[in-house]
Amino acid sequence: MTTAKTIVPVDAPRRFPTFDVEGRRVVCSQGWLRTAVIFDEVWLDLPPIANPFAILEALRTAGLDADLFTFAQSLPRYSVEYPDLHLEHDNLAVGSTTNFKAWWDALPQESRKNVRKSQKRGVSVRPVEFDAELVAGIKAIYDEAPVRQGRRFWHYGKDLERVRTENSSYLERSRFIGAFLEGRLIGFVKMVYCGRTARIMQILSRNDQYEKHPTNALLTAAMELCSKQAIDHLIYGQYVYGNKRNSSVTEFKRRNGFVEVLLPRYYVPLTAKGRLALSLGLHRGVAAHLPEPITNFLLDSRAFVYDKVAPHFRSARSVPVSTQSAT
Repeated sequence: MTTAKTIVPVDAPRRFPTFDVEGRRVVCSQGWLRTAVIFDEVWLDLPPIANPFAILEALRTAGLDADLFTFAQSLPRYSVEYPDLHLEHDNLAVGSTTNFKAWWDALPQESRKNVRKSQKRGVSVRPVEFDAELVAGIKAIYDEAPVRQGRRFWHYGKDLERVRTENSSYLERSRFIGAFLEGRLIGFVKMVYCGRTARIMQILSRNDQYEKHPTNALLTAAMELCSKQAIDHLIYGQYVYGNKRNSSVTEFKRRNGFVEVLLPRYYVPLTAKGRLALSLGLHRGVAAHLPEPITNFLLDSRAFVYDKVAPHFRSARSVPVSTQSAT
């Protein structure tokens, strides 16, 4: 019998309780539609959920105060395993790492040239240990600009201890690769291994070194490392964010050999409100229902505010970065 263990956080009066079920921590969001999710679901290295209905029953018995419960499948489980549940899809940017040479040869000529340019301009990439030197280098990259990709950069201004703590998540399954110029860290990537799949938790480079293409070099090194370690796939966050299919981030991923892969995600209504929200598509939020031109206008307007109206938040030219982060 599956049971749920209640965990009451220190700030319980301001949050919903969390529950541990089958080694997974289930947390519930606040707001008008309370959605229960598996905390850090994409970063877990656990067997597939054998019986979601047993988990639901355990959560109901434990008193989960939620309107919806959602969970997803993971690679390489593409086929629908629970056809009786409400099904949607998560879209992922996935690169095949089984054959590094095949991946490299399939890249557009421009992408391969960017990697070679990076090498010619003095950038070297190599795996690095998670130590004080790396943490200091990451903090320096964080503090370069308070705005990236037209929005406030939430890592900006963090102290060293917080940078160390946040980047030490899943450390036993993580690999770091650094990009260096004259001995200084100008970019890094953190990958978390989940079985035969690796996920990019964070990839970031200095804006002022954009012309040296450190991000392209880091992606190439990450793909090569995964190939040598018998990893089948490297996941670089989502392929499409919201309904914005034509974005610089998506194009950057495409040009670097990543393709869109759809994986089943299930939603289970737990209340009448949950059933109504699910039937109307309200669980996806307001932004998901906006036409792409309106979404683009709002994003451009936000970027204009930061760049023009608030010059103290102005940043240098930025490069596409992964927004899939657990930190």
